[in-house]
Amino acid sequence: MSNRFGIGWSLHGDGKSISPGTVVAPNERLHWPQTISIGVQHVMAMFGSTVLVPAITGFPATTTLFFSGVGTLLFLLITAGRVPSYLGSSFAFIAPVSAAMAGHGMAGALGGIVVSGAALFVIGLIVQKSGTGWIHALMPPVVMGTIVALIGLNLASATLKPMQDFPLTTFATVLAIVVSAVFFRGLLGRLSILLGLLVGYLVALSQGQVNFQPIVDAPVIGLPVFTAPSFHLDTMLVFLPVVFVLIAENIGHVKTVGLMTGRDLDAVNGRALMADGAATLLAGFGGGSGTTTYAENIGVMASSRVYSTAAYWIAGIVAILVAFFPKFGAVINTIPAGVSGGAGIVLYGMIGIIGARLWVQNKVDFSNPINLMTAGTGLIIAIAVTTALDFGGVSLGGIALGTIATLVIYHLMRSIARARGTEPTDAGEISGATHSKLG
Repeated sequence: MSNRFGIGWSLHGDGKSISPGTVVAPNERLHWPQTISIGVQHVMAMFGSTVLVPAITGFPATTTLFFSGVGTLLFLLITAGRVPSYLGSSFAFIAPVSAAMAGHGMAGALGGIVVSGAALFVIGLIVQKSGTGWIHALMPPVVMGTIVALIGLNLASATLKPMQDFPLTTFATVLAIVVSAVFFRGLLGRLSILLGLLVGYLVALSQGQVNFQPIVDAPVIGLPVFTAPSFHLDTMLVFLPVVFVLIAENIGHVKTVGLMTGRDLDAVNGRALMADGAATLLAGFGGGSGTTTYAENIGVMASSRVYSTAAYWIAGIVAILVAFFPKFGAVINTIPAGVSGGAGIVLYGMIGIIGARLWVQNKVDFSNPINLMTAGTGLIIAIAVTTALDFGGVSLGGIALGTIATLVIYHLMRSIARARGTEPTDAGEISGATHSKLG
């Protein structure tokens, strides 16, 4: 079979086992029974995080699953099967989607997702032609880490009401997630969020906080619910930080897979960005959540040593099939506020700390006043601004304002310091993108 689009695979060895010191490469596969089992593992690995986003934002879960499956297949086609990846729901979209829904409903939020996808696709085209050097110059580690961290910290206020209204359910969910993450090994450990949701759901059920009527009313088989987007100028800037995060995640994913498979995949960075942009754009036009490459599935590849894109074709097809069972989506929609709030506490905290991890990994020097003021100002603005501020008819929330401030302050201070010859030395400023997982 032709491998032009990455849909032809040679058999690895005898097709049943993996020789010591080798891996199943992206263009290889095991026999189909083994490949299908690995594909199902990828579905399980992405499942908890992918359905959590619609559970928090109110998007239809089955529609999100449908577009995550379609997006994964699209990603494999555009990257010509060179980058094994599952495209699941991106957590970075939660804040801008929530802000847009408050003003313009779900359609307005989808418009922001469409624009984000289109912007990412265009950036992918540029990267494919010119490389990633300009991205590292625009967003050095101090800037990227701050943008990632401020998204998580801005979202912290959303967990207050669940804690106040359903304290037992909220903190039981938190406890279940953190215990599961360290108590279980392998796949169960990577499914800690899903396990925490199940425990929290049972706690909520014992307190009469679950309404099963939507499950009773939903048909067993049916089409996903598709919604058309609407476009509003005041929501566009709210989605700007998400594009920066998706850039870092995709480049980091490609770099990680290249290291794990022993292949130089730098030439595919542009294709990966274009693919995620196209998948996000498509999801926005139909009612799904924005997508990103998933680190959970890297864990499955690392433990199985199977990097075959054939397994991801299986995973994408399975996700699409599940989307045609409305009762499943109804179950997701019955998740109580206390459960999603508890998951949010862990999730938003992780996003904030991932930003700090980017600083540590890239040795960002905070004795440099440029770095110190860039990060400090951006974070405080994002934390303090919990409701949008009006700037001559344009409303900007904490995440958008914090991101703009971070970019402007860093480049303004650095430009002035260079012009005056007072720029401090910072070994951590020029460095490759690190894989930060927000999805």
